[in-house]
Amino acid sequence: MGSVSVATIASSKAEMFYWVTIMFSQTLGTALGDWTADSAGLGYTGVTLIFGGLLLLIVIAYYATNVSRTAFFWCAFILTRPLGAVVGDFLDKPIANGGLAMSRYGASAALVGFIVVCMLVFRQHAARTAH
Repeated sequence: MGSVSVATIASSKAEMFYWVTIMFSQTLGTALGDWTADSAGLGYTGVTLIFGGLLLLIVIAYYATNVSRTAFFWCAFILTRPLGAVVGDFLDKPIANGGLAMSRYGASAALVGFIVVCMLVFRQHAARTAH
């Protein structure tokens, strides 16, 4: 649709595109993460490295090429779903299944802590506009 801003969703077509994208990325992304961890034989940490590595490649390509920033956004947006599913599984699945056996509350607290640390370490700055 040309923009990733929610403010640009002003038509039925744009809203349909938005919800279909969310549905596919959430549902299929989570399923992909679970399926990969269960069937690839690499366990949660191995699959975390795969999806994390793919995201790292997107970051490198973002800075090294002039490919559409919107395309990079959507690629990263979609890849974060299977990564999140696998990391969540790693935190709360039993140790016998390759997880850390944390409670849901403990896993949630660990993720919130990680997010807060990232927010403090990777400060955002306002975009500069050309005059």
